[in-house]
Amino acid sequence: MGTDDEGRVTRRGAIVAGLVGAAGLASTMNHGEAQAGPKDGRATAKGTRMPVVYLPHGGGPWPFVQTGIGDKSELDGLAAYLRSIRQLPPTPPKALLVVSAHWEEAQPTVMTGERPPMLYDYYGFPPESYSITWPAPGAPVVAARVRHLLDAAGFKSAANGERGFDHGTFVPLKLAYPDADVPTVQLSLKKGLDPAEHLAMGRALAPLRDEGVFIVGSGMTFHNLRAFGDPAARPVSEEFDAWLRVAATDEAATRDRKLTAWATAPSARAAHPREEHLVPLMVIAGAAGADQGTMAYSGTILGLRISAYHYG
Repeated sequence: MGTDDEGRVTRRGAIVAGLVGAAGLASTMNHGEAQAGPKDGRATAKGTRMPVVYLPHGGGPWPFVQTGIGDKSELDGLAAYLRSIRQLPPTPPKALLVVSAHWEEAQPTVMTGERPPMLYDYYGFPPESYSITWPAPGAPVVAARVRHLLDAAGFKSAANGERGFDHGTFVPLKLAYPDADVPTVQLSLKKGLDPAEHLAMGRALAPLRDEGVFIVGSGMTFHNLRAFGDPAARPVSEEFDAWLRVAATDEAATRDRKLTAWATAPSARAAHPREEHLVPLMVIAGAAGADQGTMAYSGTILGLRISAYHYG
């Protein structure tokens, strides 16, 4: 959300932030036969490996509540892209694992609830903004698998059975999966937002792609709340986006090296004064392994460039 120079939340900042984004191995998913995983824990059949995706989540109650902020054609383009996400997996995913910009913990933490609630982590919107629902089931066995993989890679992980879906998850996925019929787990970022650590987290989670889990990183490639709506920020957003387009689609070793040093890129800190909305891309790039990335979406929000990246 937006704050003034003393750290207080401002109404305009809150509204803009709301728009743009203020342990054991698993063998089944225990949500019915349709979601059952490989019964012996083996990878799914060749050709069914899940892609990994980093997307801009739009934010707040948009597009389920009209906010009056932003250009309709811009927002319609983003909504159309987010609806298309469900077409990417070669087979219906058995579960979704979402890394949202809106959750940070001292240790990577996994949602383990069977029926996660909603977490309306935005402010200053009409009452109907706080009655949006997306009742996807949780996936405790998948959550346990996530923790096992992280722990095996040297990350001390944690569980949270009470946390709900924040808008970094429910906004894009309510568009992509409106029936809320795919078990979904959220994984937090790790405080400190170290890019190398998050790349390593992604590498640890890569086996999930062969187990029917569709991994989604949710953030924004430009996230400077003070700049939204300022025409002078447009060249800044374009400059950083041009760098990121090359970095995120380079061969894997070079990609990871560039993303680790993202803060040295042109206009990096102007685009991301704080990098929580960029770091989910690091997890996705790590999970991508040797897969080549593509820039799958390029659009604008309030005139500022944002993009999405797919791997696999």
